[in-house]
Amino acid sequence: MYECKEKDWKLFRKRLPVWQSNYMEKLFVKYEKIFDSDLDAGERFWTVFERMKKDSRKVSVSCEMARSKMLINILTLLREKCITFDDLEGFSDELIENLEILYNL
Repeated sequence: MYECKEKDWKLFRKRLPVWQSNYMEKLFVKYEKIFDSDLDAGERFWTVFERMKKDSRKVSVSCEMARSKMLINILTLLREKCITFDDLEGFSDELIENLEILYNL
């Protein structure tokens, strides 16, 4: 299995905040649609509240930064549609190959 390379770890730490910020922007658009809906105020509030509670548990929003979890974190970011394989440009071929195998299981 993949052993985390220093180059990959540094690149992951650099890109993760950008990936998460972009993902959260997409979430805000979804929340705005709920707030702009015809639901009454209470329904809008509680719908967004529950959605935010659920979304806050996603790796795409809150990620434990540990070298040992980098592979699974990137895999989860891919599965949560936070990033695509195109976003992995610059990472080692070994990491990308491992991710492709795991993603397709």
